[in-house]
Amino acid sequence: MAKILLIDDDHMLCEMVCRKLHTLGHETVSAHTLSHGLEAAFGATFDLLLLDVRLPDGSGLEALPQFRATEYRPEVIIITGEGDPEGAELALEIGAWDYIEKPLSMREITLQITRALEYRHEKMVCRPARLLRKDGIIGSDPKLEMCLESVARSAITVAPVLITGETGTGKELFARAVHDNSRRASGPFVVLDCATVPEKLVESMLFGHHQGAFTGADRTRDGLILQADNGTLFMDEVGELPPPIQKAFLRVLQERRFRPVGGSRELTSDFRLIAATNRDLETMVQGGQFRKDLLFRLKASAIHLPPLKERPTDIEVLALHYINVLCKRYGSVLKGVSPEFMQTLQDYVWPGNVRELINAIDCAIANAQGHEVLFPIHLPTAMRICLKRQTIRKNAAMAVSRAGTKTQESQLPSLKSSLEETEKWYLQSLMIRVHGDIKAACRVSGLSRSGLYARLKKYSIARPA
Repeated sequence: MAKILLIDDDHMLCEMVCRKLHTLGHETVSAHTLSHGLEAAFGATFDLLLLDVRLPDGSGLEALPQFRATEYRPEVIIITGEGDPEGAELALEIGAWDYIEKPLSMREITLQITRALEYRHEKMVCRPARLLRKDGIIGSDPKLEMCLESVARSAITVAPVLITGETGTGKELFARAVHDNSRRASGPFVVLDCATVPEKLVESMLFGHHQGAFTGADRTRDGLILQADNGTLFMDEVGELPPPIQKAFLRVLQERRFRPVGGSRELTSDFRLIAATNRDLETMVQGGQFRKDLLFRLKASAIHLPPLKERPTDIEVLALHYINVLCKRYGSVLKGVSPEFMQTLQDYVWPGNVRELINAIDCAIANAQGHEVLFPIHLPTAMRICLKRQTIRKNAAMAVSRAGTKTQESQLPSLKSSLEETEKWYLQSLMIRVHGDIKAACRVSGLSRSGLYARLKKYSIARPA
């Protein structure tokens, strides 16, 4: 018997499905709003969720990671009255068992429920007792946890893995995690960064070459494919692989045989391929820049890494971890963290993701020599300028909004006057914060000394006594 939660605002459908599931021996609970569904999911244990997309108080699809993050990680079947191919793809990417459309027959829905529960049972029985090795992967955000589940599933197969995500999200760390948790963990982990190797050298690096094969080939060298024998070949930024090499490499994936440059006989290599990219390979296929058949081979198993801005609960954990690591590396006393420093990290959008966060922490520790506690002023200047611009835009919008509550639409202040009002407020706050210290004010604001003086004069702002 399984415990099933049904979340749908169609009361008749809920009653009909619950009645049918009771006859099959399952225990059911129904909720008709997203908030009640979340409350039920976090208040009890469920094996399976049937989740509607459009609910009176929100989207079931958007809440899917929250449901999957509950302690027992139930399987989820998305139910919708509107066919949406992109929504279906998104649901499957973020962990749904299936995505089915209304109207649906009892036969269809019970079949899907039975299959999902069988899958869950097999997964629980086959779950390895050992803990997943995830060296360097820090955090517990639900989206990160789903990626680690994908790592565990990928590690038990030998199929190629495609890891996608923005720059700095940790694609190589996840590739290593797949390798370290696989049967090939004792074998080599060989890396090729396709974006940094000149096009003329890619073939030689991958396949190897014989002495005299080309100008400068003074001795025979094994290629990375052969070096990865009985291990893993990690091809970072695989989207940069030149088209002629794509064709040759596809044959290697299919036959596990290749010929070194200048060689007369074929060699074999038993390697497992993991590829990574920050580019949209589907779009590249449509533009003729990437082979469709190679993409099909690469994405036998896929892991998409979320950007840091979608993992807000992990920012503090990551920051504290790297403050500890970097202070030890530099032989420095462990730095404390001010609330303002941590809030600044939370407010920033992190276009460079975890890599940018590490660099920002590194910079802050270097700038905080002689200080026991980190403050926003210790962060990189470019980052603080970006945040100040973001704050100014936000305050300008608020100023317009405040003005709009007091005036008619035709009486709104001009954009110039709103920006000037915000800039004046910012400078007044800045001078109070730094106690009139011009050098400190320039450092915080990113303005030159002459630029700061000009603005103080413009708004008749005096330095605090």
